[in-house]
Amino acid sequence: MRGMRRVVRLTVIALVVAAIATELAKPEEERTWHGRVLGMVPYDFRPPTWAKIRAAYWNPDSERLFSDRVFGVGWAVNFYRAKELLKETFDRLMGAPPALSIEMSTRPIELGGAPKGSKRP
Repeated sequence: MRGMRRVVRLTVIALVVAAIATELAKPEEERTWHGRVLGMVPYDFRPPTWAKIRAAYWNPDSERLFSDRVFGVGWAVNFYRAKELLKETFDRLMGAPPALSIEMSTRPIELGGAPKGSKRP
């Protein structure tokens, strides 16, 4: 276990160094401080915003479980998507019927302004 932690730690350090080296190798006016190491692992060293944090860690509009990390190297977990996947898996395992959609109906309104069948004061 200790050896695995050491390998993971060294890999993360190597990716951070590679990301910084990638940016420093560019001319100063072309540095964006975000991109991908080896075309695969995302990095972003720009200051995070609340909108970026929300989009990375709680994004109901995305089907992706992993998104680009807000700051640093690697990926972030979209906890909304993780919650939905866990819920679907739990429901499947428990044999729960699929949820029904409920639509609100509108009652016709009489000319007097009160719904049919309602008592007037």
